[in-house]
Amino acid sequence: PAPGHSRGTLVHGLLHHCRNLSCIGGEFRPGIVHRLDKDTSGALVVAKNDRTYQNLADQFKTRRVTKIYLAMVYGVVAQDTGTIDLAIGRHPTDRKRMSTIGHQSRAAVTDWQVKERLAGATLLQIKLKTGRTHQIRVHCAAIQHPVVGDKIYSGRRAPRQTVSDATRPKKFVDCLKSVSRQMLHAWQLGFQHPATRQAMLFEAPLPRDMQQLIYELRV
Repeated sequence: PAPGHSRGTLVHGLLHHCRNLSCIGGEFRPGIVHRLDKDTSGALVVAKNDRTYQNLADQFKTRRVTKIYLAMVYGVVAQDTGTIDLAIGRHPTDRKRMSTIGHQSRAAVTDWQVKERLAGATLLQIKLKTGRTHQIRVHCAAIQHPVVGDKIYSGRRAPRQTVSDATRPKKFVDCLKSVSRQMLHAWQLGFQHPATRQAMLFEAPLPRDMQQLIYELRV
């Protein structure tokens, strides 16, 4: 729940099924160990009790959690792999955005590799070494390949280097009309089970909208 979204949230759904979630996260975030940006799909872990919450939160804090995303970005990325090492902080003039030129920036590192090149776009597999707010979206925009459908970092307020529709393939421009959110998906999430200490890896299948867009943009 947040301003403008007081009903129908993930928390409401969780409380319907599990009424005794960990309360450490607070009244509005019971059991929520970490967050995904609004309109980002994929895997997310929730703690059912306080001991589990503390253990998982510590794994996230000490960077012992594997976080792999899939992101469709504007443009055809030339290199096969790369690392973005740019600190991220609050944007100096727009408080709703994060930026690589922000104040009180904190270290942020993103590894990426090309999974598939498409017509006017590229599907990237991204591994986060840190977990800053909007990290993938900010870093992709910083290398001039913002996430497709991202209204904040690839819209009117995005850097001017973003490729215009006039230079994009018509196939891509036509498909873009059906995109209603950023094409970013939390694909794999790995951590140590808080009780058994067993290494666990969970994978969330690509949602239908991303699957369809990839299919339509295959060259």
